Formats: sequence, C-alpha cells, structure tokens
Amino acid sequence: MLVDSKHPALTMWSEDEIAFRDAVRSFAETEIKPHVTEMDEKAQMKPEIVAKLFEMGLMGIESPEHFGGAASSFTMACIAIEELGRIDGSVSVLCDVQNTLVTNAILQYASAGLQEKYLPRLSKDWVGAYCLSESSSGSDAFALKCRAEK
Repeated sequence: MLVDSKHPALTMWSEDEIAFRDAVRSFAETEIKPHVTEMDEKAQMKPEIVAKLFEMGLMGIESPEHFGGAASSFTMACIAIEELGRIDGSVSVLCDVQNTLVTNAILQYASAGLQEKYLPRLSKDWVGAYCLSESSSGSDAFALKCRAEK
C-alpha cells in the first residue's frame, strides 16, 4: 500500500498529533478523572474543569491564532474529544460541541465582524451552545427539514 506523505492515512498521526494526544490524555487522567464520580452524582460539571479546558486551549482548537485559538485541525479536535471521552463523556461532549459545532459554524458561516466578536471569547472563556430539534428528526442535524431562506 502506498502512502502519500502529503496526505497520510488518518490512522497515521504526526509527531505533533501524538504529543497532543499524550498531553490531553495526561490532563484528563490527572485533572478530570478524580472528579468524575462527584460530577456524575451531582449532575454538575466543576467550573474549574471548564476553566482548565480553556487554559489547555482545548476550547478553541480550530480557531485561528488571531482570535486566540490554536489554529489546529479537525483531526486534533477529534483526538482531544476521544481522549477526554476515555475519562468523562460529558467533558468530551462539551469540548466537542464547542469545537466542531459552535466554532465551526461561526468559522464557516458568520461574517468577519461576528467572527471578531465571538471567536476570541469562545477561545478564552465563553462556552458556546448548539441547539436543534424537530419533532420529525429529534436532534439528527442531517434529518432537519427546516431551512432558512432570504
């Protein structure tokens, strides 16, 4: 099998991706794991963990550097989400929604002005939300029937 060095297989991570995975894994093991049971019992995420996600840069993985993000890739976001999910699904989903839904939607569809207004805070200290639901599709985004039109 030939592997194109410019486009390696998705399962062949770069040294940076492996180092990132290891850093997120260590963070999840030391900073999140000791609190999982308590958070589950209280049905409440510890604000300190959310703050640490921001400190680690995990809440702005794909945001451009000039907005305070890491200017990294979707693959890096997936790596973070997977490693966080090994320890706590709720923390993983928080990071996932922030990066792959909220930030991505703003990067893809918002005007430059809206990007300048929201992306710096979403990379630094604002948790975004992404909500959708229809009676016929539940929260299946691909099955939504409602469309915006000018």
